[in-house]
Amino acid sequence: MIKKLQTTPKILLTLIVVLFFVSCKSKKVIAEGTSTLKKLNTKTVVKNHYANTLDFKTLRGRLKIDYTDGTDTQGYTVSFRMEKDKAIWISATLGVVKAYITPTRVSFYNRLQNEYFDGDFTYLSNLLGTELDYNKVQNLLLGQALFDLRKEKYNTVELNNQYQLAPKKANNLFKTLLQIEPNNYKVAGMQLSQPLKNRVLNVQYKNYQVVDKKLVPNIIDIYVKDQDKTDTIALTFKNIELNKSFSFPYKIPNGFKEIVLE
Repeated sequence: MIKKLQTTPKILLTLIVVLFFVSCKSKKVIAEGTSTLKKLNTKTVVKNHYANTLDFKTLRGRLKIDYTDGTDTQGYTVSFRMEKDKAIWISATLGVVKAYITPTRVSFYNRLQNEYFDGDFTYLSNLLGTELDYNKVQNLLLGQALFDLRKEKYNTVELNNQYQLAPKKANNLFKTLLQIEPNNYKVAGMQLSQPLKNRVLNVQYKNYQVVDKKLVPNIIDIYVKDQDKTDTIALTFKNIELNKSFSFPYKIPNGFKEIVLE
């Protein structure tokens, strides 16, 4: 028997969009408002952005997720694990909901409703209104640009004490904007929009923290607007360990009903 996506709890939709991040006991949060903006050209801003890419092998910890669609609000804390460029795993309390994402697979199951989804990145792309793959999801959570800034030409302007990058070549169907912090050259915010479809993905990095002399996001707000509907996801990353050994236990239980997208 095949069930439709509408039977899945709304919080489940956020669990597989979300996924990972690092902190530690000696973390230091870098707050906004102390920027030191310098006159830099686009090439230098892009170079500095990639020079500050987070280097790691594995991560694990806790992730607080707060979700609202304007009428319904839900909040959960889940466990998550990640191996860079290979796998992302999240699990709610007692494994009631689990998700497992690799470069070729997006999968989750829900024991409360005895249902599962097992497919590719079409699911996340439809959910967020823009084409996604594993690297883009990973970059979204690391405070890195979703697209490779070295492969396209951008105009850079100084706006609100940040560097704002926009593609030189205009695209009427798909528009992007990127804000870069002048202190650490990590992403402060990004917006991807499809004006003709009235779709917008807006991601704001409220602050960053220092972990083992490296910068990782502390709090991320994600806004997904599709027509007149807006979903908001707030992520807070806690108790993370970096470069530890662990496994990714995941197996869809027998007898669960499949969720299909329409």
